[in-house]
Amino acid sequence: MTCHSAALGQALLPDARSAVVAPREHTALDTGWRFHRGDPEDAREQLHYAVRPGIIQSVDGKDADARPETAAEPIASRSDVLKPWILPTANPFIRDASRWHVRPAGDPGSDVSFVRANFDDSGWRQVTLPHDWAIEGPFLADGPYGGMGRLKTWGAVWYRKRLDIPATDAGRSIFLTFDGAMSYATVWLNGRLVGGWPYGYASWRVDLTSYVEPGGQNQLAIRLDNPPESARWYPGAGLYRSVWLTKTHPVHVAHWGTVVRTPTVSAKAATVELQVSIDNDASSSQSLEVATEICALDDEGRKHTRPSVIIPAQKVEVAAKERITLAGSAVIANPRLWGPRPHQQPHRYIAVTSLTQGGKRIDRYETRFGIRSLRFDPNSGVYVNGQHIPIRGVNNHHDLGALGAAFNYRAAERQLEMLQEMGANAVRMAHNPPAPELLELTDRLGMLVVDEIFDSWERKKTPLDFHLIFRDWHEPDLRAMLRRDRNHPSVVLWSVGNEVGEQYTAEEGAAIARRLQQIVREGDPTRPTINAMNWAKSDMPLPAVLDVIGLNYQGEGIRDTPEFAGTDRIRTPPQYQAFRQKFPDKVILSTETASTLSSRGVYLFPVSPENSAPVRDGRGGDSTSHQVSGYELNAVDFGSSPDRVFAALDRHPFVAGEFVWTGWDYLGEPTPYYSSRSSYSGIIDLAGFRKDRFYLYQSRWRSDLPAAHIVPHWTWPERVGQATPVHVFTSGDQGELFINGQSQGRLKKGAFEYRLRWDDVRYAPGEVKVVVYKSGKQWAVSSTKTAGAAAGLEVVSDRSTIRADGKDLAFITVRVVDANGSTVPRAANRVKFTVDGPGEIIATDNGDPTNLESFPSPQRDAFNGHVLAIVRSTGRAGRITVHAGSAALQGSQAIVQAAPQAL
Repeated sequence: MTCHSAALGQALLPDARSAVVAPREHTALDTGWRFHRGDPEDAREQLHYAVRPGIIQSVDGKDADARPETAAEPIASRSDVLKPWILPTANPFIRDASRWHVRPAGDPGSDVSFVRANFDDSGWRQVTLPHDWAIEGPFLADGPYGGMGRLKTWGAVWYRKRLDIPATDAGRSIFLTFDGAMSYATVWLNGRLVGGWPYGYASWRVDLTSYVEPGGQNQLAIRLDNPPESARWYPGAGLYRSVWLTKTHPVHVAHWGTVVRTPTVSAKAATVELQVSIDNDASSSQSLEVATEICALDDEGRKHTRPSVIIPAQKVEVAAKERITLAGSAVIANPRLWGPRPHQQPHRYIAVTSLTQGGKRIDRYETRFGIRSLRFDPNSGVYVNGQHIPIRGVNNHHDLGALGAAFNYRAAERQLEMLQEMGANAVRMAHNPPAPELLELTDRLGMLVVDEIFDSWERKKTPLDFHLIFRDWHEPDLRAMLRRDRNHPSVVLWSVGNEVGEQYTAEEGAAIARRLQQIVREGDPTRPTINAMNWAKSDMPLPAVLDVIGLNYQGEGIRDTPEFAGTDRIRTPPQYQAFRQKFPDKVILSTETASTLSSRGVYLFPVSPENSAPVRDGRGGDSTSHQVSGYELNAVDFGSSPDRVFAALDRHPFVAGEFVWTGWDYLGEPTPYYSSRSSYSGIIDLAGFRKDRFYLYQSRWRSDLPAAHIVPHWTWPERVGQATPVHVFTSGDQGELFINGQSQGRLKKGAFEYRLRWDDVRYAPGEVKVVVYKSGKQWAVSSTKTAGAAAGLEVVSDRSTIRADGKDLAFITVRVVDANGSTVPRAANRVKFTVDGPGEIIATDNGDPTNLESFPSPQRDAFNGHVLAIVRSTGRAGRITVHAGSAALQGSQAIVQAAPQAL
């Protein structure tokens, strides 16, 4: 046996979208789709999943920590809704078979024109998946839509595609898998209702076997019906993740049918245990042999030629229409361990399982995994492979900025790479299961993951959110996530909820938590559970249920200063010690910290003398411009500055670490200015430009990196002679500041201080320079100068070469510069992009939360000297030239090579 041939597992790699090893085929259905918004006139009301409660439109700007409400009483089921036909799709993920749903007779919707095979969809728009139809806009400038990103994401939409099912596929099992569909999906094939799934973040599949016509015409029709007021952020819309067609022998490895565990791990040897579930869809019992080889992967996910170890073959018999599960194990000598960067290296392996019958291979299934040990210590935190790993994490929502929710491998990779540059080693998936490729990336890049399933349980946060379907779907949704993600070494915690309303319902809420906890235990007993709590206290029932204590903002205290006295919002003193005393045997982790707010490159005066303050006019905010100061001292009312969070963590060293809210700005939830499109809480703005806060976190998380970052810029012609504080973010412990060569004094960080601040500096044009010291020795030097008038554009691509696959991206940064090449820090020049060669501009952005120009526009104003263009290869190899021009400025260009080979 060798590890060299291609197989199913290759499907997650960006350069291997279709992998065929007969008789299993697993093909991405990216192309050939037709798309239409709205139902046909003949649809009537027969296509709804269920009867939704009536709503009165909510007022925009609801506090993010507002108390969730009791849900409206469910409306009685009606005979003209699709729910009874959709629910059976969940049966494979319902443990108790006596509770499985029975599909009613008939095929609702079969008489609707868009469902019929002979419907002429040639006038519909041609689209490629993944596809987020809402991201193109236009933005909704008026009305209460800021919470969901000022983009219309709601309403019925349709996708149609012809499937190629040749006559030779007769007798095979055929499945359609969705990595995510937003939301309330219903699938018809050849006019028959196959199934569906309501939760837009879930991955799921339907069995097409009994619906296909091998050798005939096979027309797929999919309807999505995203509700209004269904989320607190931008949910995206459409088939925004990949859709796959899988064809197998009737006897095959089951859907997500392998489990890899490494119960004993050391540098000398590791035991690998493998469970394989096998389905027999045939009408007779089948005998077969099952064997698995385990091979090492290189850093790019390519298999080594020879196996590291072989799990001995087993002969089995599978009864007709049944599933069996086999167990085997092997010991790998001198294993290459998986661990998070930069502390360790993320080495990986792959288990290649083959099913053979009469000497002929009938299935081959690949499972990527990592060998690592994981331990949680209540006194110090998380240990991977015996090494203490302080959690330096961020929360991220699922959108990719100007690309919306449509998943793109390179865009997600760029996000993670920049977070690692800052020193982050962990990501919490807020607040839903991610695209499966994102976990492939965290595995490959070496980042720890908190995999989260729900933002709400039975109590609602918005009128039409997940609470409407929680009772029917919480078990299949959670089990689906567990089965899909359990072999990823980067996943270290299962989160069953975020700030759920059941924090307020005492034992009733704890009972739901216990039910979710039990589901996790059954699906994966090797990882602990957590629930992120922003209100529940240590003496309440809910915290006692989960394995790890997850606190949102409570560790450093919520609204615990005198100015919030009398508020009806959450107000609590710091809670780390209280939870420590109540649960001395549980790890405590800050699942959300900070929620500091800022606009990149904006600095407002006066600067707060406090180390943490809320956003108000004259205190870091401007309700006219709707911008927040970049001194990084201001936070949402329930949050804190990074400085205050760092101090709380340092005073409580038993806390395992933090997940900052958020790593990147995201669409929607633009606290405190809901006329905007996107958040202010990111360490990196929506376009991918670093805010000053990036360097504050970097100075803490990469304390060995000699660096000093000066805040603010030094181009203030209107402030000559006025107090203009200078703050320095540095990994050093002392610094001396100079203005035009004149010392402003030498400062040393005090206890629980994390920046150097010269608050009495008077502005004079010229140069500001800082010399930083650490342990008495010079550590770093940094300076910035007053910029002149805008003279030209500097154009730089993040990569010089991309894949010519029609998916890979180049991110083109444009800086507005003066005659000396310095960034003009408040430049707002309009920049126009054009492309020559096999590339296309698919979006532009500038990181300004208030900017409501549609993302596909090829031109955009710079925001504080920066603007971004995103260029995609068209699928042909060649030279791509990206031009950037602006009136009265010297234009420039960047050259990117689209290469045919895999990179």
